[in-house]
Amino acid sequence: MVAKINKDECVACGACVDVCPEDAITCDDVAVVNEEKCLDCGACVDECPSDAITME
Repeated sequence: MVAKINKDECVACGACVDVCPEDAITCDDVAVVNEEKCLDCGACVDECPSDAITME
């Protein structure tokens, strides 16, 4: 499983970037996950204020 960003729900706040232990997420206009770096830890899911991230 990896983190998936719902681009329609993402508010580009950067909370997921700050909490990711592997720096697998970048954020400009919308958050983007580098699936090769994602550890499936779920920290970003818990931190996202707009519920835009799921693990799939």
